[in-house]
Amino acid sequence: MSFTFRCLDPQADAPLLHSWVTRPYASFWGMLNATVEDVVGEYARIQSSGHHHALLGIDDGVPAFLMEEYLPESSPLNSVYAVQPGDIGMHLLVAPPQATPRNGFTADVMESVLERLFQKPGVERVVVEPDARNTKIHVLNARLGFEPAGEVNLPDKQALLSFCTREAFHAARAARSSKPTIQGASL
Repeated sequence: MSFTFRCLDPQADAPLLHSWVTRPYASFWGMLNATVEDVVGEYARIQSSGHHHALLGIDDGVPAFLMEEYLPESSPLNSVYAVQPGDIGMHLLVAPPQATPRNGFTADVMESVLERLFQKPGVERVVVEPDARNTKIHVLNARLGFEPAGEVNLPDKQALLSFCTREAFHAARAARSSKPTIQGASL
């Protein structure tokens, strides 16, 4: 599966993002009660920060996910772990399905995002800090090579700090691609 990425435009993309972040499945995103103006403000702040950047992932011309990349040393993470050279932080939110959900779609999205991040010069490790209660993302993270480092207290949540090295990602990717499929669906 091949996705493309484009820079998020806070003003133009806010109505679309608002329709994603205010749905119950996105509760861990922390914007369930946000207004469109709140979304504009949050993403304008992110895009102008110099250390945090948001992109839309496009699937066959349709926005399919939101990806954020950030420098951990410029985030609240800098006070909860020893940031290493080559670390990059990542957030990911997949859009609600427009039709019949595709088996393995979210894993394909995550794989594409990780591939993009590891293609950046100097990136050796991807850092994530999802809410500790978000068990679905912990399973997906493990499937793609993330290793939990333990729970940490952040200003907005109790998070499960996890790391994915380049080597762990490539091993997880190889394991995914070697799984048999039945009529195009991953097992």
